[in-house]
Amino acid sequence: MEYIYAALILHESGKEIDEKSLTKVLKAADVKVEDVRVKALVAALEDVDIEEALETGQIVIPAVGGGSAAIGGEEAATADSGNAEEAKASAEEETKKAEEEEAASAAGLGDLFG
Repeated sequence: MEYIYAALILHESGKEIDEKSLTKVLKAADVKVEDVRVKALVAALEDVDIEEALETGQIVIPAVGGGSAAIGGEEAATADSGNAEEAKASAEEETKKAEEEEAASAAGLGDLFG
């Protein structure tokens, strides 16, 4: 969610939402920045009219990190299909990697108490 919040801060400030500015906001918030997630979010937001989506309460950022993150509504405002598919593939790969790491960590905890 911190990636989405950073994008909303940039939008509200009238700044361009690009990889450099998004990374800068995240680092200022002391967030560990993952380049893949930054690229996926920027690609997903490329063709989204954030102001309109916020006004209508209909915005979903597809698969940035751990599934979809909804902001305000139930309906989706989606990005260009080529960029969205690329972002989705990157995000799914990142999610799978994170799930594998969590499973490995959980197994290690079980050994401590088993």
